[in-house]
Formats: sequence, C-alpha cells, structure tokens
Amino acid sequence: MTDESTKPTQPTKADQPAQPDVPPDRMSIVPNSKYFDQDLLQRGIGIRFKGKERTNVQEYCISEGWVKMVAGKSVDRFGRPITIKSTGTVEAWFEDLIEDAQEDSEEDSPEESEEDSPEESDGPEAETSETASE
Repeated sequence: MTDESTKPTQPTKADQPAQPDVPPDRMSIVPNSKYFDQDLLQRGIGIRFKGKERTNVQEYCISEGWVKMVAGKSVDRFGRPITIKSTGTVEAWFEDLIEDAQEDSEEDSPEESEEDSPEESDGPEAETSETASE
C-alpha cells in the first residue's frame, strides 16, 4: 500500500460545481442573518415584487411570497433600518447573467460601416448647403 491512497484529496476548482444560475429561495443582505451569503450578493441579485423592480429589499423569500423592504430613513434604537414585510409575487435573478447577455448581444450586433454613416453621405442636404454658399 502506498501513502498516497490514504491521503484525502483536496477538491480543485475544476471539481467544484459551478455556481447555479438561479438565486436561492431565501436571501438576506443583513450580515447577522443565517440567509446572508456574501459570494452570491457580490454577483448582484435583482428583485421584482408584484411586477415592479425593487432596489430597497433587505430580505426575500420566493416560496413564501414575501419581501422585507426598508421603510424610509427611519432606524431602530440599534441603528438598523426599519423594514416592512409585504406579501406578493417575488421573482429573483442574478444581475451578472443579464450583464453577460447584454455583452454577448453587443458583440453579435453588426457594426456600422463608414460608407453608411450619414456624415459622409452626399445626399440632398450636402447639395443644398453648397448651392446656398455660392
């Protein structure tokens, strides 16, 4: 027997599964919460609540259909923002996936050639300006 077979192998980056393209069912941006995950938050998570995109969401749960949103500038005695829990349809997505899709679509779009640019075309506008100056 060799010593190499008894050593536990360290997983490499290639062995680890890629991050899923779907955000978790429940997420919080409050560091003390058990639903806080810094790595996922760095990717950026977009929230749509009742068909409207929201940027003031502190915590959400898709399966239970609620969000906790900041209620203005008011804070509690510990300095944390006051939140309101609202129920309705909740959708979540990763912002970095949208940015990647936009970058891909920009790369695929054909670029405008110099011949087609309106500045260099000899259209009727160019002729009228020349005749007016004479």
